[in-house]
Amino acid sequence: MTPLRRMRPLLGTFVEVSACGTGAAEAIEAGFARIAQAQAWWSFHDVDSELSRLNQAAGARVSLHPHTLRLLRLAAAMMRRSGGAFDCTVGGMLVCQGVLPDHGGLAPLPRGRVDDLEIGPGWARLHRPVRLALDGIAKGYAVDLAIRALRRAGSPAGSVNAGGDLRVYGELTLPVQRRELDGRLTSLGALRDAAVASSRAAAPGEAIDPSFPAQLVAPTGQRPQPGVWSVLARSAWRADALTKVAANTPEPQREALVRSLGGCLLASSPQELAA
Repeated sequence: MTPLRRMRPLLGTFVEVSACGTGAAEAIEAGFARIAQAQAWWSFHDVDSELSRLNQAAGARVSLHPHTLRLLRLAAAMMRRSGGAFDCTVGGMLVCQGVLPDHGGLAPLPRGRVDDLEIGPGWARLHRPVRLALDGIAKGYAVDLAIRALRRAGSPAGSVNAGGDLRVYGELTLPVQRRELDGRLTSLGALRDAAVASSRAAAPGEAIDPSFPAQLVAPTGQRPQPGVWSVLARSAWRADALTKVAANTPEPQREALVRSLGGCLLASSPQELAA
């Protein structure tokens, strides 16, 4: 089964969408449209995005799209269940460091708590001036939306790769490689009907790798564990979020915590990757 492939710059990276069957070109267009919409909803850099409107609302209720509300619920649940190893409230810290833009408003807290976010029917609000940053989960969720669009368009198999957040479905198998800290490419195996994501945690004083632009933030008083962390899961949002959990969890608890949250931490030995 040979898919049709297309690539475009989106989500701060290059996104490749592939689809099989008749109507593959139309399915790919539907997938790209979903990703572009996700970018418009959840970009921290865009002052008009739904995320920015929520961050700047000074405690007022903000009407949000159902997908935005679901993403917020997933992020809050992952933050709670991981004990803060995944933290979507660190936008204020990244603004103060100059990593993310400051859109004005009340001076942000460096980081918040999961109960700073309240979600109601059709709306959400922040009880304190925290800045939510969804980079650690939103790209994976956008990949899942694109996969859903491909299926709805009638493509029996396909894939979406957003800068290392990869999901494959149907009778399609793709090889997966991971670039290690020293630049080597390591085979992780062949991915089928599952998702895999990787995040890089730099060593102290090491420059940020432009291939892994997201900056990982550990719980207070800790540092991310240096390395390239890859996680297999059924959905891309979960794999994406769990790479941050892996990087921010000490070795004795790391693998068990990732597994308890629905993922599988990948070693470097080639294997059949199917969640």
